[in-house]
Amino acid sequence: MPYDLPPPALDNEIYLTHYCWMSRALELAEAAGQAGEVPVGAIIVGPDGHCLAEGENRRERDHDPTAHAEIVALRRAGQAQTRWYLKDCHLYVTLEPCMMCAGAILQGRVHSLIYGADDLKAGGICGAINLPHSPAAHHKLNVISGILAEPARQQLQQWFRDRRNSKP
Repeated sequence: MPYDLPPPALDNEIYLTHYCWMSRALELAEAAGQAGEVPVGAIIVGPDGHCLAEGENRRERDHDPTAHAEIVALRRAGQAQTRWYLKDCHLYVTLEPCMMCAGAILQGRVHSLIYGADDLKAGGICGAINLPHSPAAHHKLNVISGILAEPARQQLQQWFRDRRNSKP
């Protein structure tokens, strides 16, 4: 990886769990970036504490505007559980979900969303809008932000910087 992950700041079991899952999401994001996609990775952890599904951005590869990391992971988790609602699952994603993904997360009844970097321009959780607290939201979503936010932000900024510098 082109960045160094900081050591866990707290000796707290919950934080360490979030740190480990977000570290894996950063690896998925790195793979997406190397494939020419915006580097975003997502993981859904099932009620048993094991990885249920993973996803990374695939819009360019799949020619699909909905193939965001979160959507890919949600689809795979639904298939793995043979049901669409993920009420006891936790979604880890490196970047704050957009409005489309925030809606899908709410529709999937995901228990908790844990994300890294904020997206002040297009975020659907607390950036541009706050969909979970909208009157349209019929599901209570627990949200934790800022887990490995700096490495996630650096990863995205470096990818966009490299992309701009490689254009003639």
